[in-house]
Amino acid sequence: MDHSSQPRNIDILLARYAESHRNHTNEIIHFVCIPLIVLSLLGILWALHPVVAIAVTLASLYYYAKLSRGFALGMGVMSAVMLGILALLPEMTVLPVSIAIFVVAWIGQFIGHKIEGKKPSFFDDLRFLLIGPLFVLSFLYRRMNVAY
Repeated sequence: MDHSSQPRNIDILLARYAESHRNHTNEIIHFVCIPLIVLSLLGILWALHPVVAIAVTLASLYYYAKLSRGFALGMGVMSAVMLGILALLPEMTVLPVSIAIFVVAWIGQFIGHKIEGKKPSFFDDLRFLLIGPLFVLSFLYRRMNVAY
């Protein structure tokens, strides 16, 4: 039986996520805020211990690899850059800077959804907290004509 006509799980998740991200202003806000949220979350985990940030990164990459190897590769590169930035920051600045970025970026997200007129996707399904970064990455991949 040919399964190629069946949509992949990643395509279904991205389509569902896109339903509450159609307003151009909201999309732009997400393109800025989602990477900042990922960086800040990794920073908060890094402040606990760098191994915690790396372990969470590896667990998320495992999930991404199950959805799409192409996305896992892109997220791996992005995560490595972010972890590298955290490693270069003075240790005492990681937590306060990460918390500040986290709060401001989430405020931005909620402003974007107020503009959109729809609640964030993760209110219905927590998996969308992990799909948000792939939504942003999918725009970059399509622009660069990279398959995922």
